[in-house]
Amino acid sequence: MTDRAQEFLRRAQAACIYDLVRRTPMEAASDLSARIGRTLWLKREDMQATYSFKLRGAYNCIQQLSDAERSKGVVAASAGNHAQGVAMSARETGVTATIFMPLTTPAIKVRAVEALGARIELFGDDYDAACKQAIEFSEQSGGYFIHPFDNAEVIAGQGTLGLEICDQLEASPGVIFVPIGGGGLASGVAATVKALHPEVRIIGVEPEDAASMYSALESGRPVDIGTTGIFADGVAVRKVGDLTFELCRELVDEVITVTVDQVCAAVKSIFEEVRAVVEPAGALAVAGAIQYAARENGNVMPAGDWVAVLSGANVNFDRLGHVVERCALGEGTEALLAVTIPEKPGTFLEFCRILGESSVTEFNYRFAGKRQAHIFVGVRLQESSRHLQKRLVDGGYAVKDLSDNEVAKLHMRHLVGGRLPSSEHERIYRFEFPERPGALLEFLTVLAGRWSISLFHYRNHAAANARILAGFLVPPEDEKAFHQFLEETGYRFTDETHNDACEEFLAAPPAMQRSLKTAV
Repeated sequence: MTDRAQEFLRRAQAACIYDLVRRTPMEAASDLSARIGRTLWLKREDMQATYSFKLRGAYNCIQQLSDAERSKGVVAASAGNHAQGVAMSARETGVTATIFMPLTTPAIKVRAVEALGARIELFGDDYDAACKQAIEFSEQSGGYFIHPFDNAEVIAGQGTLGLEICDQLEASPGVIFVPIGGGGLASGVAATVKALHPEVRIIGVEPEDAASMYSALESGRPVDIGTTGIFADGVAVRKVGDLTFELCRELVDEVITVTVDQVCAAVKSIFEEVRAVVEPAGALAVAGAIQYAARENGNVMPAGDWVAVLSGANVNFDRLGHVVERCALGEGTEALLAVTIPEKPGTFLEFCRILGESSVTEFNYRFAGKRQAHIFVGVRLQESSRHLQKRLVDGGYAVKDLSDNEVAKLHMRHLVGGRLPSSEHERIYRFEFPERPGALLEFLTVLAGRWSISLFHYRNHAAANARILAGFLVPPEDEKAFHQFLEETGYRFTDETHNDACEEFLAAPPAMQRSLKTAV
């Protein structure tokens, strides 16, 4: 094995962290093992002292500081797990800690860090802004900045987790699945495990909408992927570290990505397995193992048991509703369909008869015309979605599958309303903005008075960013000014006017539009 892996193995073996850090258990996941066809073990870092693996790296880093460095305190930037790890480690060693957290950080996390004795500075709308301010403060104060992932001692501390995995199994594992945000955990585990057992495959797992390491490996260097998804906030990193990139490129065998729905399904599977509720980032490894098993079904795979690292359990309670809402889609046991049915009595009954044993989980409908009705229906599947759709089409119904349509899942299923008489000049956009006190009012103030708003849907998911679907009535002569206005708002936006779900349920029926044009 490489000199670099051996170096981090020595660092991890020398880490004196177990007066504070727990040796978390490995638990066999019998139901998941039966499902994927391989023995799967869960490394329970959700049971760590701060409910996250981050304590390992933070404590090891502070342990390595000189007395002179400790006397000036430590500085960190984090919205959650790293902040708690640094705060607890600093309290244990008698070091002053200043933690910069975004203004969007949930109050429960701010209180948790304060309770550990750290000084909190709230700054900026996201981690990047808070981190920049933390580095400036570190340079001015002389306090040691503990990077959440791109620090050799932090990586070595996370590497102790790999040593425990090897110690706790009777034989070396075949595959270890590790979540990736900035790459510190994956780097540490890959280095220590590969140094001891080079044959073990290390699979990194990222969300599709925050695939910073995947993008870096494809580009051959760390790249800023821009705004990331907000669901798995524990791994929402725009750009991986230089050191973690080099280590992952050398030692991680593959990086795969999973969807939000697959993560939600994994959260549910973990709960059913061990009665523990992990945060979305903490379920990434299990989601990756399930996807990897499905992908490699029938292929020759390395011998040995599989391990999935449950990296944390610091989940906002409000976020659980979103998990429940999406887990069936991630399991493939529910489908969301747009179905066009005749507008006449008894049609819904006839439609349900065609569904057979596949029960309806939701049915959304508004009258839109005398001949046809467009319904948004959720179906609990007893067969494949493809087979169900074929039976509906054979029964004379027009069907669109919206199960992978984010606008449909986030907004359309919750909208109750009719259609405009004419949607010729309507433009529909999806927006994201930081979810902090007063942010919604600020957003509405920016939009006010310029163009008529024809639709507005907002839900609070207890996340760092709010998501809104809005419709605007924009005459053709205003198109250029409207797009300039959107750019000037500073908000992230996506044109969803021609999204299948929007056209199916929000656009005026063609017949109604034709009659209006004729009348004019």
